[in-house]
Amino acid sequence: MTILLPDLLATCRDALATVKGLHGAAKEAVTALVAVNGKVDGARLEANQQAAHGYAWLTTYVAALEQMLAWAERLEAAGRFGELEQLMVQSAFGEYVAQIYGGIPMSQGELIRPADLGLDAKGCHLHASAATGTLRRQGNAAPVRMRIAELIKDGHHFGEPGLDDETLDLIREQFRRFVEDQVVPYAHDWHLKDELIPIEVVDAVAEMGVFGLTLPEEYGGLGMGKTAMCVVTEELSRGYIGVGSLGTRSEIAGELIRLGGTEEQKREWLPKIATGEILPTAVFTEPNTGSDLGSLRTRAVKDGDTYVVTGNKTWITHAARTDVMTLLVRTDPATKDWKGLSMLIAPKPRGTESDPFPAAGMTGGEIKVLGYRGMKEYELGFDGFQVPAANLLGGVEGQGFKQLMETFESARIQTAARAVGVAQNAMEIGLKYANERVQFGKPIYAFPRVACKIAWMAVETMVARQLTYFAAREKDGGHRCDIEAGMAKLLAARVAWSNADNALQVHGGNGYAEEYQISRVLCDARILNIFEGAAEIQAQVIARGLLSGGRG
Repeated sequence: MTILLPDLLATCRDALATVKGLHGAAKEAVTALVAVNGKVDGARLEANQQAAHGYAWLTTYVAALEQMLAWAERLEAAGRFGELEQLMVQSAFGEYVAQIYGGIPMSQGELIRPADLGLDAKGCHLHASAATGTLRRQGNAAPVRMRIAELIKDGHHFGEPGLDDETLDLIREQFRRFVEDQVVPYAHDWHLKDELIPIEVVDAVAEMGVFGLTLPEEYGGLGMGKTAMCVVTEELSRGYIGVGSLGTRSEIAGELIRLGGTEEQKREWLPKIATGEILPTAVFTEPNTGSDLGSLRTRAVKDGDTYVVTGNKTWITHAARTDVMTLLVRTDPATKDWKGLSMLIAPKPRGTESDPFPAAGMTGGEIKVLGYRGMKEYELGFDGFQVPAANLLGGVEGQGFKQLMETFESARIQTAARAVGVAQNAMEIGLKYANERVQFGKPIYAFPRVACKIAWMAVETMVARQLTYFAAREKDGGHRCDIEAGMAKLLAARVAWSNADNALQVHGGNGYAEEYQISRVLCDARILNIFEGAAEIQAQVIARGLLSGGRG
């Protein structure tokens, strides 16, 4: 059996065109289920949620294959399309095309098949071709994965990232060295002791420009794009998700103030965020709201030149050690939806271990969690907490929900990059262990089931990476990319969890012991399917956007 298919890129192009035909038929079928007179109906969308979410996943797969092909074509044009990269493209196409026709895993227990999208066997047959057949049979066959496993065995090369940017390559190398020296040797101990990331590490990240990476130079930032943010975030998260997440709150706060703030607010807050002089945290979620932010209840009542805040928040990351909160509140008590929400820039004193929340009118308690421990999670209570009225973001009430929505593209791209970093970390840990662990007289990496697991981890990590880079490039180009960012986050989060789970399986019983790093990575990976939009909410948003707006 030939491992590398002849005319690989031509076969992939033909297969992609065929799959797009199936995708178009699926859109018609799902639209018929959820729309009334050409418009998506909320009740019908909910009743046919499985099909709608399946369509979101199908679109994500098609987009992922598009970006893998685009990656391959860039590498070929640059003369860097080596054997490993060719096999990765072939493997990705082989597996994803097979899943598109046979069943896409939305989660461990949920497969979406063409029949679930309203497509019968005849419809699938109409949208099949010699190219899709070849890829399904041979694209990701065991010999292909075994050859990939052989090529990545030494752990030094997992495929060209394909950024074609020397500056970004240098940035990646700089942060990789930092992570290897300052994060990797210590991260597991932070996790086991359930400690905050040392402030010295936070300060070092600040000095490297992470907190002002994407902020405009006129406000003290580096003025770089979201693609650079992905490279930095991926490398930091490869060392430890907590370090990769240090920049998340600065990204959210910076975007909120840059896009929605007054000029005075921008000049007051952005330079301090950029340098790390102040550490921000995002205070949005409430105990009974979750993703339903429109039902938020925390009140802010204006009293002269002050807003007085009353209410409760939960799942607030890094809350004790931060200096300012972007605080979502209801300023119009007559409203019961998103229209009465406003965003406050709420300063507070930085807490200490003995007194985590010293601010008047504010209390808090830690939420013990399985993983993602380095910044800690908290529930907060506000009772008479005061915020200067001048800190109303944008100076106009009722804009909070809109302001928050404008940050979601960047936040989800950044979260997708965190997931890619965690996926890469899990794969590398699994590979190292498989090479070192000897059973039956040889390293377990010599056994095909183990080697093929790790080979597929490497391939699917590259798939998630390319989809994430695409969303970042769209954002950098000034294009609307809410759906692209959502798809990147949706897929990358699943890949991170899959990689961590399979890497633990490679460890066998040792993986279940806390002393092994993979036990931490498994716990860290699990949160990625939940925060910044749970996978189900993410699929709902993508489906509604695709089926309502004519995109996809």
